[in-house]
Amino acid sequence: MSPLILTDIEGTTSSISFVKDVLFPYARDALPAFVREHGAREDVRKWLDAVAVEHGAVCSDDTIVEILQGMIDEDRKHTALKALQGMIWGEGYSSADFTAHIYPDAAAKLRDWHAAGYPLAVYSSGSVPAQKLFFGHTDAGDLTALFGGWFDTEVGHKRDADSYRTISRRLGRDAGDIVFLSDVVEELDAARDAGMRTVLIDRLDDYPQPRLGDAAHGHHRVERFDQIQPDLLNSSQISHAEPPTTP
Repeated sequence: MSPLILTDIEGTTSSISFVKDVLFPYARDALPAFVREHGAREDVRKWLDAVAVEHGAVCSDDTIVEILQGMIDEDRKHTALKALQGMIWGEGYSSADFTAHIYPDAAAKLRDWHAAGYPLAVYSSGSVPAQKLFFGHTDAGDLTALFGGWFDTEVGHKRDADSYRTISRRLGRDAGDIVFLSDVVEELDAARDAGMRTVLIDRLDDYPQPRLGDAAHGHHRVERFDQIQPDLLNSSQISHAEPPTTP
C-alpha cells in the first residue's frame, strides 16, 4: 500500500507571503463592509456574537470589527476570525479578486502523486473551508479533487503529537504509513513523535537562511517537491529519523 502524504499549506505548497501580504490584508480591509452587509445572517452573527461575549458582551458591530482587525494585526489563530476570514476569502475567490499562490513544483507533484495512487491529505492551521477554497482557486486551477482528507486545528495544535495521532486514527492509517510535509521544524518534530515520517520543505523564497545540519532536527530536507521521489517516499531514509543528539 502506498504511503499517505499529509501536507501543510503556508510555506510548504504555497508562499508565506501570499497569506501575509494578500489574504490577511484583503480580509482586514473587507471586514467592515462584510459585517454591515451580512451581519444579520445566522452563520455570520454566530461568530460576531462569540467575539462579543468573549470581550464582555460588546454590542457594537463596529467595535467587534475593530477587535477582529486587531486579531489580524496580531496574527492570532482565533476560531471566529478564521471562520469569518474564510467567508470573506470565498467572496474574493468567487469574484476573481485573486487566486491562491501555489508553487509550480508543488502543483505538478501533487498531481503526479495522485495519478500514481498516493493518497493525499491536508493539515493546516487555516479552517477546512478555507483550505478547500484555497485549493479550489489556485494559480494552477482547482486541485481539491486530489485530496481525500482535510484537517485543521480542530484536531489539535500543529506542534502537539496528539494531533497527528488523531489524524492517523481518522485516516485509518498507521502513523508510520503517513509522510508529513511541512516548513515548520517544530510541527515535524510533533509528527515524528507520533510515529509519522517527515520531510522538511525548506524553500529559499521563504527561508533565505537554509535549515541545515542540526537546524533540520534530523528531518529529511528538500527545497522543492520535485526532489521527493517515489523511492524516497517508500524508503526508510525518512522513517522515524531521530533528532540529532546534543553533546
